[in-house]
Parts: sequence; structure tokens; C-alpha cells
Amino acid sequence: MTLRLLLLDVAGGRPQGKSIPELGLVMPKRLFSELFFRLKRHCTGWTGRPVRWLPAGALVWLLLSSAGLPARQAARAGEQEPSGTPSTAAGGVPTYTVPSGTEVFLRLKTPVSTTSSHLNEPVEASTERAVEVNGEVSIPLGAVLSGRIARLIPSSSPTDRARLLLQFNSLKVPGQAAVPLTCHVKEVDNAREKVLADGTIQGVLASELPVTLLNSAIAKIQKRTGGTQQTQQGGGTMFGSPDTSINYPVGTEFSVVLDKPLEISGRFQPEFARQIPAALEASVMQVLAQAPRRVKSRKGNEGGPANLVLVGSRQEIDAAFVKAGWTAAKDQDANSLWKTFEAVIKGKGYDAAPMSTLYLYGHPEDMAFEKMLNTFTHRHHLRIWKAPTPAPDGRPVWLVVANRDNGFDIRPGVVSHSVDPLVDLERAKVGADLGMTGLVAAEQLVSVSNPARSGLTATGGKWESDGRILVVDLRPQTPVPAP
Repeated sequence: MTLRLLLLDVAGGRPQGKSIPELGLVMPKRLFSELFFRLKRHCTGWTGRPVRWLPAGALVWLLLSSAGLPARQAARAGEQEPSGTPSTAAGGVPTYTVPSGTEVFLRLKTPVSTTSSHLNEPVEASTERAVEVNGEVSIPLGAVLSGRIARLIPSSSPTDRARLLLQFNSLKVPGQAAVPLTCHVKEVDNAREKVLADGTIQGVLASELPVTLLNSAIAKIQKRTGGTQQTQQGGGTMFGSPDTSINYPVGTEFSVVLDKPLEISGRFQPEFARQIPAALEASVMQVLAQAPRRVKSRKGNEGGPANLVLVGSRQEIDAAFVKAGWTAAKDQDANSLWKTFEAVIKGKGYDAAPMSTLYLYGHPEDMAFEKMLNTFTHRHHLRIWKAPTPAPDGRPVWLVVANRDNGFDIRPGVVSHSVDPLVDLERAKVGADLGMTGLVAAEQLVSVSNPARSGLTATGGKWESDGRILVVDLRPQTPVPAP
């Protein structure tokens, strides 16, 4: 991704100097001018008078390169299918032993916060992926974990980290009594916070947020230009104070790991079929036989692999991603670019940020979706292209390139998001998210000739894959006409 932010001559009102690669957006001159004049108004507000040659683009470079934002570890379960021991109880109802160490993916049903929640307050979460034992569903989608807030320590100073511990102790599946379980939080998806070995969620320090560095830079400018007194009377810095509290809304995605084996009884059907119809499979394989395996950048550099296929209308795809909690990326304009700038500076998420343009079939993506939480550093994102050949029933077929940003990649000539090299994990994430919507008829992994198994992204980051592609057959929302 490459966003060009130029050194700004704020007094003269002109962009100056060389372009600086950043964050994957190429800003049109007109939009850059609009964003530039917003920055100019902020700059004159900081000091009380224009500041000549304020290097705003270089400041963003400095913020990103020195903020020390940690990249999350990439190791996560792809298609979750732990080994276990199924047995049959009286009456023919199977009983499953889900082994310790199994990772269970969840979404919060209760908002939690170190500023508004209370110690021992009840908390609930529901499973967003089914857990399987030997190919059979043992913990179904939508099962509810219940527990409490076992530790809640707000940040009391800029050098003190907020801490939060969620302790879940029971699991309730449809038609069954709640069963006890022992587990700990492993990871909060796309979060700026770190999870310790015991499951405690540890907050960030003010010094780790880019806005703190910006405030410090502004203070130095104020000191040199005599604007300090005016800013103090005005109530602080233009971009506000850093927020180090831990705040997770309903729908926040996270995972727990079982500390002890879990025994659970019941017979649960999967939410969708594990094999697409034969005619559809044959049609998709024909599309894939002629489809490019990798995207290209505007300059023609090859990037990541196409790792999913969607079958359905544009409206059905949009409805499925929205229900799964994804957001369509905004087009580039002054407002969306300004919100992106604020997200970077303040260390928060902006889940509709514009995305860079990539090419498949020789043209830009037709759709793009993304998902963030509370930092611009981490996000799930994907791009979608319409294939030239439809399915046998006339529905469109689409190729998808899905990746997960897990930090910033800063090296000579490149300042960009770094991409999780294990792209198959993102393939599984997208399939799981769509699968929980109830809008998927079937999903199937297929193998292709000449598979893309490793390479570099368009900005030079490494990626690897098993080369398979996940086909997602969406349920038609309107009657399909006869072919």
C-alpha cells in the first residue's frame, strides 16, 4: 500500500518536496489539496500563526516508525478440528471429549470496559466457529460461554497500564444443560492490547500511542513560536489526549484456550454443507483454470494469491459481509483520508478506511471489505473481482484476495502495513465469518493446477499458502432463473 504525503509549506499553501510512501493510498492531487488545507487550519491553531515548512508527512513517517506498535503473532488455528474422543451415551446421543489446548473462537455478547464495567460483573460470549472432533460438530456455532470480570484495574497514570481479566466458567449449547469449563483468553482479534500468559488483557501506555509523540512535537513548536499560552487557554492540544483505557464493544472477536478437557453431549448439525454441488464445482474449476493466481499492483508487481471464490450476486455478497461484521472500504476523498490520518495519529481503528487499488483480470477490484477494532495497525481486509464466466445457474462467480495486516513494515523505500505471511489463516477467517451468517449454502476447499504456494506481496512482504482455494456458495436471496 502506498499513500503519498508530501512535506507541507503551510505558510505558502503549497505541497513541497518528495512523495513519501505510506499506508497504501495514492492520493489524487485534488484530494491531497483538500486534506492539506485541513492540516493547514490545524497547524495555525496549534501556534496562533502559520508555521512555515511544517513537515506533516515526515511527522507521520516519524510517528509510525518510532511509536513501537507491536505486531501480533500470526499463529492461529485455521480450520479448527481438534482430535478428541467421541462416544455414544444412553439413548444414542454422542458425547465428545474436546481436548485441552483447543482454541475456541468467540464474540462478546457483553461490552466490557476498564472505565465503565465493574469487578465481578457477568460477561457472556458466543462461539463464532463450530469446534469439531473427528469431523463431527462438538461445540456448535452460537454456543454461549458465561463468566465474570475477574480483574479490572483502570490506568491511574500515563505510566500505568490498564488490566482486564475475563474468566469464563460454563458453556451452554442448545438443548443441553450448561457444562463447566476451564479456559483462558488467548488473543483479542485486531486489538492494540497484549494478552498475557494467564489471560490478562494488558493495556497500552500513553507513550506507545502516536498522539503522544504528536503532542510532544506540537509542544516544541509552541515553545519556539510563543503559542504555548494560547493553547493552554484553549484547553489542550488540537488532537486531544491519549486514551489508554480498554474498551471492547459487543461483537469484539477473541479466542480462549481450554485448560482442561471438556465433555459435552449432543448431536449438532453443521451450519452449511461441506461440499458444493458437482455442477458448480466443475464450473468453478473451469474459471480457476483460466484465472490469474496472484494480484498485481499499479506498477505490475505481483502480490498475494487469490484464496477464495464467492458464488452469488453483488447484493448477496454485500449482505453477507455486513452481517458478518465487515465494512465496505470508502472511496478516497478528503473526509475518508482525514479519518485515516486521525486513526493513525490517535492509535485507533477506522474500519472503512480507503484501500489501495490492486488488479486482477487487468482491472481494479469490484468490491473491498475490511474489519478493525481499536488500532489502525491490525485489520482483516479483502478485495473482490468478478470472474468472466458465471455459475451454471447464471449467478456471478467472484475471486477474492484476503489478507490480514499485523503491523507496519518500515524499511528503505517502504512504509506500509505488514501482512501476516500465513494467508491460509485469513482464508479460514473469511470462510468462518461468512459461515456464521446463515447466508452460506456450502463451503469447500479445492485444489488447483499451478497453485500459488509462496511469494512476495506487491510491497515485498513474504507470504505462504498450501495453494488451495475456498469456494463459498451463498444462498440465493431471490429465486434463481432457469438456465
